[in-house]
Amino acid sequence: MRAGFFYSYHLGWTGLDAATLLGDLEAEGLRPTHPATGYTVLVSLDFPSSGARSPVTREQLLSLAGLQRLQEVGFRLWVDEGSDFLVRIRKARGGVVAVEFSVGELPPEERERAVGAIRRTVGRASVLCIGFVVDRSGMTAATDWDGVVIEGGAHLDAWPDAVAVREETAARHPQLAVLDSVAISPWKVFGNAVLSV
Repeated sequence: MRAGFFYSYHLGWTGLDAATLLGDLEAEGLRPTHPATGYTVLVSLDFPSSGARSPVTREQLLSLAGLQRLQEVGFRLWVDEGSDFLVRIRKARGGVVAVEFSVGELPPEERERAVGAIRRTVGRASVLCIGFVVDRSGMTAATDWDGVVIEGGAHLDAWPDAVAVREETAARHPQLAVLDSVAISPWKVFGNAVLSV
């Protein structure tokens, strides 16, 4: 079974950007603290300890999420008293940072709530956000989304709900350059569910 996702891509990522993102997500009801314990849960993404969880403070999470010393960091976000999902922040190509939300882990109602909250958060960061991809079903998980959003060159074999890229990236991409899109400044948005994101 494939897992749905929401990926966003950001330029000039710093600890302040991580703090702003986390604050905006919290304002939307997505919290990094466990509702019962109050702990923030860091998730190991390294093989062979992949999936191991460690409690950290908010300050520790923010320090790590700035990616000053790490290539990537993973943590859990809670939507309500029981539903949570993995967030991975990683260094991608060309100095871009990718923020990957594994929203497919959530039940449908919570998934829609999370997708809307993430989309509003990304909208607030639009000056430094060069694009995003929403695929609730995960059908395009094998696509090189870094290559599409950052470089404007990777081929699309299947379509997500929505993919947003800067105008110059869309013009470079052989498939996107010939398709109709919806303009949502500063992006051109493509896909079969553009209006639902």
